[in-house]
Amino acid sequence: MSAMDLVRIQTDGRIATVCFDTGAKANALSQKLMRELTEAARLYAGDPAISAVILTGRAENFTMGADLRDPEGVDVRRLGLAERRVRLRAGPAMCEAWEAVDALTICALEGWCVGGGAALAVSCDLRVASEASTIYVPEVERGMNMSWGSIPRFVALVGPARAKRIAGLCEKVNAQTALSWGLVDHITPPGGALAKAREIAEAAAKLPPTALKMVKQDVNVAALALAKATAHRDLEAFALMQQTDDFREGVKAFFEKRDPDFTGD
Repeated sequence: MSAMDLVRIQTDGRIATVCFDTGAKANALSQKLMRELTEAARLYAGDPAISAVILTGRAENFTMGADLRDPEGVDVRRLGLAERRVRLRAGPAMCEAWEAVDALTICALEGWCVGGGAALAVSCDLRVASEASTIYVPEVERGMNMSWGSIPRFVALVGPARAKRIAGLCEKVNAQTALSWGLVDHITPPGGALAKAREIAEAAAKLPPTALKMVKQDVNVAALALAKATAHRDLEAFALMQQTDDFREGVKAFFEKRDPDFTGD
């Protein structure tokens, strides 16, 4: 494994904890951070010694989503379509890597979980959120579609209508609503998400590891059998949306802290 700057990994018996921290409150997902998170997931993809992997961000925020100021991300938007399609795979690859981890994965959420952070969270098996956390998917408000293979995962968790509310209408979902919808599995007092995730991981670590991993795989196949069929074009759609006036207006309005004026072009 190469050295990581933004991701810290700790292993305790059959439990691994992966914490990502950019040093900034927003804890935004840069291209570099996504590569490191992908590498961390692949480290445990088939590790027979690990029964549970906890994923968590900063104490203030899990993550405010993709880093729109990341120089690497800006450079991607300037590339031709052929190279851009390849470079845009960082987000989907990260989510696929976390979904593919053999062990039970538990995401501990504090503060905001935005956009790509929500896509990452639903790639895990379970989610624990503090009462102060909010899940928010603003991609449509920025003039783009929600991608990274997240739509079928949202649908599997909350059903089609609520998935449209989350990813289409960009509703901010507080912890209590997320729990009632099935978007998260447990809520805790502020600051308690990681401890609860650890409690679940310890319970998992006491079980026969291979049997647990087999059940996880069976459930994922049953719940996400059509996932690739329904998400196969979201990267291409995202690449297309990056070329629209609405995308440029959405990002510009975000940075200028004003309401966007969309035209459909």
